[in-house]
This record gives sequence, C-alpha cells and structure tokens, in this order.
Amino acid sequence: MKKIFFVLILIAGALQLNAQAPNLTNDTKPKPAEKPLDGYYKKTNIISAKVAPYASLRESDVMFSKRVWREIDVRDKVNMIFASPKARLITILTDAIMAGELTAYDASSTKDDVNGDEFNVILKPEQAMAKFADSVLVPIFDTDGNQTGTVVKAGEFNPDSILKFRIKEDWIFDKQRSVFEPRIIGIAPMIRISAAGQSFDEQPAFWIYFPEVRHLLVTKPAVNRNNDATGLSFDDLFMKRIFASYIVKESNPEDLRIKDYALGIDKLYESERVKKALMDFEHDLWSY
Repeated sequence: MKKIFFVLILIAGALQLNAQAPNLTNDTKPKPAEKPLDGYYKKTNIISAKVAPYASLRESDVMFSKRVWREIDVRDKVNMIFASPKARLITILTDAIMAGELTAYDASSTKDDVNGDEFNVILKPEQAMAKFADSVLVPIFDTDGNQTGTVVKAGEFNPDSILKFRIKEDWIFDKQRSVFEPRIIGIAPMIRISAAGQSFDEQPAFWIYFPEVRHLLVTKPAVNRNNDATGLSFDDLFMKRIFASYIVKESNPEDLRIKDYALGIDKLYESERVKKALMDFEHDLWSY
C-alpha cells in the first residue's frame, strides 16, 4: 500500500512539472502572441524610476566650494561595471545622442572657454559621433575603373575604444544643511588623438551636462558582478560614488593641470594630496 501511494505521489509531481514547463509564469494557458517572461518577476523598479533631485542651494549658503576634474578608467576592476557588454555607459550616451534625447557640447578650447567644458557650443548628433571615428582614405574611381583621387571618411566607431571618462564636479559645503558634498556638473568620454603617426594625450570627445543625463541614467540598470537583484542604476553609480577615480586638476589661479607641474608617480601623489585636502577640510569642520 505504501509503495502504491509513493508511486502516485511521483506521478502527480511529474504531471505538475510538465504543466509548469511551457512558461515561467506557471500559466497553464499561455497567450501565443505574448512574449515569455525572462524570469519569475518583472523588473520595473529601475525602468520607472525618477531622478532624486539635489537639495536646493543658495549662493549665500555656500561657505566653501572647490572644483575638481577627475578621470574614471574603465579598466580598473571597480569600474568594469561601466564597460560591461550588457550595459556600456558609452553606448547609453551615444544612443541617446543619436536619438535626440541628449545634448552633446563641443569640448574644443576657445578664447572665452579655454578648457572647453562650459557647455557653450551644441554639437549635432553627427558631429558628436564623428569625434569617435578614425578617419580613413577611401579611393574614388571613374566609370572606367581608374582611380581619380581619394576622400576622407569616418571609420566605424568601436565602443571598446573608450577607456576613460572625465568628470567635472564641485565640492560644496552647505552651511544651511551642514553638508559637505560633491555635485557632478559634466561627464566626457575621452579619446586619444593621433596625427602624423604620433599619439597625443587623451582629450574629451564632447561634454554631457550631468543634470540632463541623470534622467536617462536613472532608468538604465547597471550589471553587478555579485548580485543581479541590487537594483542599481547608472545614476546610482555616480550619486553613491561607486567608482574609482583619480584627480587630474583642481581649480587654481594659474589654471594648471596636475600633469603641468608633476611627472610620473608624482602625479598620483599630487592627486591623492588634493583628495586628502578635501577630506581634511570636512574633518576640521567638526569638533569631537
């Protein structure tokens, strides 16, 4: 009797598994035209997320302000999340620019904007994408098949070629709220310039106004190495400072970059000195 009962339980279990096999929602009558759910629940938290705005800030409440420029290298283990094939930051930015959802600003130096990061000149989507493509010479042929010349055309953009991003931010102490915090102003993908067979330092391709791009980044999930259910968006990565970076410049009267007065390992030491100076300022504000 016990054997018959055990066999009946096994048969019932097998029938139940077969009934659940057609789709993951356990619906015994799936709709033919409906796409199966890739998982057991719908991930809608990030897709419908809204930007959490900064607290309002008055000029009279700013007791201290320091502008710094820092760079994020996606080859760093901590920053590989920005270059995941499943969700690349550069792909998110370029797709939005081409779709007209995001504005790219020229990073070229001018008389009124020496650093080229004041968001003065708007680039068309084609102009922004042309910053990435390597130029190639394409031969021109006549109707008889004879080469009559060449024309310069932009090559295909490879998103893996973007290895760094530059961030422009202000560190502000708000005496009204007694908070010392960074506020990112802009972000720029870095490209390496080559001419006459020589390679020069990396330069910003264009600048993106960070308050504008936040509305896009907040709806883009970031890939986490350890947990698929973290619910982190690309906006969270920046706002919660989940990245590694090094400072390349701080505001100064001479408008010098760190590499203008430091070489080799000294550049890293100077970057750490600037970072520590900001931390010491916050520490010295309080008495214990």
